[in-house]
Amino acid sequence: MQYKDLAEWSERAGKWAESYFATLRERPVRPHMVPGDFAKQIPAHAPDDPEKIETIFADFDRLVPGAMTHWQHPRFFAYFPASVAPASMLADYLANAMGCNTMLWQTSPAGTELEVRMIDWMRDAFGLPAKFTGLLQEGASSSTLCAILTMRERALAWKGLEDGLRPHPKLRVYASPENHSSIDKAVRIAGIGQSNLVKVPTRADRSLDTDALREAIKADRHSGCIPAGLVLCVGGTATGSCDNIEDAISVAKEFDLYTHVDAAWAGAAMLCPEYREIWQGVDDADSIVVNAHKWLGASIGCSIQFLADKSLQLRTLGLRPDYLKSENVHEVINLNEMSVALGRRFLALKLWFVVRAYGLSGLRELVRNQIGWVRELESLFLADPDFEVPISNPLAFFAFRYAVPGRDKGKLTDELARRINDDGRTYLTETVVDGTPAIRVAAGNFECTRDDVLSVYRIAKELAETIGRSGRTIR
Repeated sequence: MQYKDLAEWSERAGKWAESYFATLRERPVRPHMVPGDFAKQIPAHAPDDPEKIETIFADFDRLVPGAMTHWQHPRFFAYFPASVAPASMLADYLANAMGCNTMLWQTSPAGTELEVRMIDWMRDAFGLPAKFTGLLQEGASSSTLCAILTMRERALAWKGLEDGLRPHPKLRVYASPENHSSIDKAVRIAGIGQSNLVKVPTRADRSLDTDALREAIKADRHSGCIPAGLVLCVGGTATGSCDNIEDAISVAKEFDLYTHVDAAWAGAAMLCPEYREIWQGVDDADSIVVNAHKWLGASIGCSIQFLADKSLQLRTLGLRPDYLKSENVHEVINLNEMSVALGRRFLALKLWFVVRAYGLSGLRELVRNQIGWVRELESLFLADPDFEVPISNPLAFFAFRYAVPGRDKGKLTDELARRINDDGRTYLTETVVDGTPAIRVAAGNFECTRDDVLSVYRIAKELAETIGRSGRTIR
């Protein structure tokens, strides 16, 4: 395939995508496959000779879509969404066509300056103060790792970069057990160690207990450890829990801890002023992450990290060897110096396209609609005596159980989850709440409708009744 063939095949790819989305509701959300089914259809060795693009495209169409879990399906309510709007697809195509690397200003002036401007746009859209700057990362895990590396070095007065961690006392990082596992991974990668991630107890509402936090910090100081930082949660993955940001940051400031707020999913709702009380106090955080690729239509790989003082992360991660110095240019922003990777994709282009194509008003409408529909869905489960709702959330998230009196609700719920996902009309994932399984519902797909959301109750009710009719006793 040559560059001159791009116009024809781009048109064909666009028509394929249009047809894919037009027929997506007809497909099962998740394929009926076992591991290895797809690999058996791919040759074990690469071809020596070039193959025609017609053949390659035909094989893609024949093999790939039917073997995919369809994250863009309007009835995909598992995990948290990874929605992609048409404008984002177009922007990604253009960015890929240019094949640029936004590692330095001089390697991508427009890419660098557009990214800085997009941070400004989104900061204002979320109602954050003007002190916040930042960058785009590939995911919240990358943002969190950078934040934990920064809190590590800040606590060590930046001596760890040269000395390593061995000469220094143990560092301690604090977080709720409701936090995402990316925090665990980050403390491991940062060399702090899993045993030095202190999981602070939570209160009845599943928010971090700030009294317990204060006592844990005092105890660690007394034992000679160095409290380094605090990771707070707005919209936890398992249960949607939210910490009391204002109170927790107040404790962190008492002890001069660096704070990072993980709002990867729920942060998108802060476009709507009426939900900002959920993260009240966030203005005093040092680092905040919100994934534009979870709920705002930017394709996956668009995580916004806001920084109250970017110089701290720059000092931690910045490295400018001679071959990366900019010639004849006064001091500029080189975004790679605030991230782990040197190579960086042109992430800002899709965010620019999405915000302009749908407007902040359109994105707010999407968020508000989906929150309202999920609240309506939750009310159906609450009103049904065969179900219970152990987890509620003010946003587009809750969890339910199949809980027939006199029967083991954990086993019933497991069986119902299996039947729902085997059925294929929707896709949900399980979590464990207070030791018992529950089924999560998390909306956020760009094309999701009210009927798609409410279908979860109809499907769950129908399949729950099949468990009763099956004659199986689940106790």
